[in-house]
Amino acid sequence: MTDINETHDPGRRAFIESANSPDTDFSIQNLPFGVFRTPTMPTARVGVAIGDMILDVSRIAGLLPGEAGKAASACAATHLNDLMALGPAAWSALRLELSRRLRAESKDQADIAQHLVAMRDAELLMPAKIGNFTDFFASVFHATNAGRMFRPDNPLLPNYKYVPVAYHSRPSSIRVSGTPVRRPRGQIKLPDQPAPVFSPCRHLDYELELGFYVGVPSELGRPVGIDRAPQHIFGFCLVNDWSARDIQAWEYQPLGPFLAKNFATTVSPWVITAEALAPYRRPAFARPEGDPAPLPHLTSTADQTRGGLDIVLEAYLLTETMRRQKRAPAPLSRGSFATTYWTVAQMLTHHTSNGCNLDIGDLIASGTVSGPDKDSLGCLLELTRRGQEPLSLPSGESRGFLEDGDEVIFRGFCSAEGFARIGFGECRAVVLPPA
Repeated sequence: MTDINETHDPGRRAFIESANSPDTDFSIQNLPFGVFRTPTMPTARVGVAIGDMILDVSRIAGLLPGEAGKAASACAATHLNDLMALGPAAWSALRLELSRRLRAESKDQADIAQHLVAMRDAELLMPAKIGNFTDFFASVFHATNAGRMFRPDNPLLPNYKYVPVAYHSRPSSIRVSGTPVRRPRGQIKLPDQPAPVFSPCRHLDYELELGFYVGVPSELGRPVGIDRAPQHIFGFCLVNDWSARDIQAWEYQPLGPFLAKNFATTVSPWVITAEALAPYRRPAFARPEGDPAPLPHLTSTADQTRGGLDIVLEAYLLTETMRRQKRAPAPLSRGSFATTYWTVAQMLTHHTSNGCNLDIGDLIASGTVSGPDKDSLGCLLELTRRGQEPLSLPSGESRGFLEDGDEVIFRGFCSAEGFARIGFGECRAVVLPPA
């Protein structure tokens, strides 16, 4: 796992003043990567967020030495995959040189400043070419809450505490934050009907998740050991794996999620590097007494000591009525990724344990992140108990599930004593009526 170094220094300040604000998501200690374009420069390329600006990284490749310069040149691509392909040493070298060049004492300020773009003037695009997408079920609180609604006497299936459960979804329907999501149609079987009907989803839901991108591939037939798993991870993002709960209830037996899940997934545009998150690593979730220990291939001292991540994840809702009333988004929940039962290393290791290979740009998501308290539940299925206890909103409206025109907004951040706050930006999308 990445060690703490000078890039994490909480005293380091940027020459871009907005990056020094205590509540900015994009401080100089963060330096997340994304893909952008502007009306005057319509070709997409890789940038780094710094305060309210974006640095066009490839334009300063000539200022950077050796491996960092080569990595900066790879940022001329329309995706992060070329940078990822250079490997962890190159990622770290580039991050270090960017941190040095962007600091307040930098002698390159004039050369750097001419390649800064105001974030408000840029269009943020999909950060990576995603070949494969796997979604896990890593929160024991979410698994228990969801299971209790369908199996009150046996909410967790016997395998849950042994196997990091997951399913393969569709990378073709992943879109970047800001892209509207159209309400899906599907087969729905109501309790009082003898047969299903094909109709628009009535129980549309969001799922508040953390995602991570594979930066180092693995070989088909060769599992990735748990202590090597972190070396394969380039960075992290927010994920909304939209769910059609009524379609899901009918189709999930016996093979699990399909059309209820693959119609849309939204990802945040900025990828927070694994190195940036080093100060926020924590011990893995403490399993309750009596729970089985992870099998040997899914446990190690290093992962149990530093495999957890203390990332605060928040969900908000903004309805059409609220927009007309000029109201702020209503907070729905706030939880922490530190409460997940399985670590990201365990997820990645389990994914490859049968010899399945990883490709550069693969996206792996945690599944809904829910905590032990009601205000930390990561989806409406849990918050409203399948719609039976609707939420009251500041506008006077209520919601059991999402309605057309609703906008779901996710935010995430890390903070720890002795280190600067870093954020993930936003992951948001508006629900459109069915086609």
